[in-house]
Amino acid sequence: MRLRALLETDALGLRLLGGEDELDRTVRGVMTTDLRDPSRYLSGGELVLTGLAWRRDPEDSERFVRILAAAGVAGLAAGEAEMASTPDDLVLACARHRMPLFSVDEDVSFASITEHVVRQVSGERAGDLAAVVDRHRRLMTAGPAGGGPEVVLDLLGSDLDLRAWVLSPSGRPIAGSSLAGAGPALPAAVSATLAGEHLAASRTGRRGPHRVTAAGATYSLFPIRSSGRDLRETVLSDWLLAVEADAGDWPEERLDLLHGVTQLIAVERDRREAARTVRRRLAQEVLELVQTGAAPAEIAARLRVAAPVLLPGLGTAPHWQIVVARVEWEGGDIPGGPVAQALLEEVLVDPDAIGPDPSDRIAVAHTGDEAVALVPLPSVPPVPSVPSDADAEDTAAVTGLHADALLAAIREPLSRGLADDGRLTLGVSAAVHSAEGLRGALEEARHARRVAAARPGRVCAAGHQELASHVLLLPFVPDDVRRAFTARLLDPLRDYDRRHRAELIPTLEAFLDCDGSWTRCATRLHLHVNTLRYRVGRIEQLTGRDLSRLEDKLDFFLALRMS
Repeated sequence: MRLRALLETDALGLRLLGGEDELDRTVRGVMTTDLRDPSRYLSGGELVLTGLAWRRDPEDSERFVRILAAAGVAGLAAGEAEMASTPDDLVLACARHRMPLFSVDEDVSFASITEHVVRQVSGERAGDLAAVVDRHRRLMTAGPAGGGPEVVLDLLGSDLDLRAWVLSPSGRPIAGSSLAGAGPALPAAVSATLAGEHLAASRTGRRGPHRVTAAGATYSLFPIRSSGRDLRETVLSDWLLAVEADAGDWPEERLDLLHGVTQLIAVERDRREAARTVRRRLAQEVLELVQTGAAPAEIAARLRVAAPVLLPGLGTAPHWQIVVARVEWEGGDIPGGPVAQALLEEVLVDPDAIGPDPSDRIAVAHTGDEAVALVPLPSVPPVPSVPSDADAEDTAAVTGLHADALLAAIREPLSRGLADDGRLTLGVSAAVHSAEGLRGALEEARHARRVAAARPGRVCAAGHQELASHVLLLPFVPDDVRRAFTARLLDPLRDYDRRHRAELIPTLEAFLDCDGSWTRCATRLHLHVNTLRYRVGRIEQLTGRDLSRLEDKLDFFLALRMS
C-alpha cells in the first residue's frame, strides 16, 4: 500500500505535516518505537509510529530522522498524546531528509494504525492468503468469544497446514492448534529449549525468524515484541511464535504473512497487558496497606475486593502467598521494578496450565527495583499427606508455589535472556489464610529473596522452608571467614588426597551423610568396615578433630557446605 492511501483513510486520524511529494512511497510494514536508535529493528519500507519519548533536545530530531532515512523508512507518524503539537525541529529534520511526516490524533491508538497497515499490506502481498489474516483479525477483535491467539493459530493450521504455538518467555504454551486438540502437544522440554534459544537470539540483536532444531524437528521462531522500548525492558516477558517449519525455504510473501500474524498477536498481547491494570492497582493498594502497618481489618477489606477479581466464582476467601522478585541489569540504566512485574505475571503460573487465563489471576505491584506478587490459592480439602487435623494454612501450602519447582521451570530459558549482564532473584513465602499474616509473608519472601541473591547464578530462588535451616546463615558468612574456616579443616585432607589418592574427602562426606553409621557408610563406599575406620582415623589425625563428637561433626559438615 502507499502512504497516500493511509492519509486518505479518515479513521486513522493522520494529518500531513510535510513530504507531500513522497506520498507514493510503498509501505511494507509498521513499527512503533521510542528508541533513540531503532536501526537494528528496521528493514526498510516501514511506517514508523513514535510517541517522541526519545526527544530530549531539538538536536535529537536530526539524529533520529537521519537514522530512519538511512534505513529506508517510508514515513514517520508522531503521536500528539504527550505533546500539544509536533515540534518544529522534527518538521525541519524531516524536510531536510525528504521524510514524509504525519501527526496522529490523540484519540487514535497506534494499535489501530498497526492493524490497518498489517491487514492492507498482507492483502496486497499475499493475495488470497490475506483472507486468512483478515479472518484471524476479525476473530481476535471480537473479544473473548473469538478465541484470541488460540483461534489465529488454529486457522494457520487448517488454512496453511502450519503447526504453531505462542510461548511465554519460560516456554509455557499460551496458544496453539494442538492445545485445542488438533494435534500432539509440544513437549515441555522442547518448549523450554525454544524459549531459551529465542531469548538468546534476541539478546544478540538478530532479527527473526530464528531457525532452531529440537528433538529432531526444525522450528522457526518469530518474536512477538513490545516495540519502541529497550529490549531489556521486555525480553523477559515478551511472547514468541514457534512454527514447526524451516522459514528459510519460504517465499517472501509467506514470511510477510507470518510477520503480520505476529503483529496481530502483539495487539492481543498489549490488550491483555492493559487488562491487568485493575489487578495491578489492587496489588499496589494491598502492598501499601501492608507496608504502612494498616489495621488487619482494613487489609482484609481490600482482600475481599481482590478475591472476586482474581478468582471469579470462588465461594470462600482464598489463602494467599507472596512472591518477591528483583531484576538487575549491569549499569543500572533500566528500572528493575516494571521488568520484574511483567516477568512475574508471565511465570507465576503452574507450568502444566494452558492458555493465557491463569496468568490473569496474579496481581503484581512494584516498588523501586522490586516486584511483589499477591498469589491467591483456593481453599482445598486436605490431601493424604496432610493430617486430618492440620490447619487450613498447612493444607493450602501443599497446593501453593514452591521455590524449587518455580526455579526448575524458568531457570534455563530465562538465563539465556539475562545473558551476561542481568540477574533475577526470587523469594517465595509460605501460604497465609488471613490479613494478619500478609505482613509476615511479605517480610518472609523478601528475606528469602536476599538468601537467593547471595547464591551464584543468573536466576536464583529461595523459599520460606530455607529460612529455618543452616542454609540461611551460610550465604552471609564473609568470604575471608569462609576461606579461612574451610582451609583450616579441609586443606590437610585435600593435600593428603593429592599425594596418596586416599579419598579422605569423599569418605568424610559419606560418613557425615550416613549420620556416622559405620555399617551404612562402609556399604555405600563398598569398603570393609576396618578400612573405613582406618580412613576416619587418618582424618582425625590430620585435623586434630574427633568425629565421635557432635561439635566436630558439625564443623566438618559446615566446612563441606561452604567449600
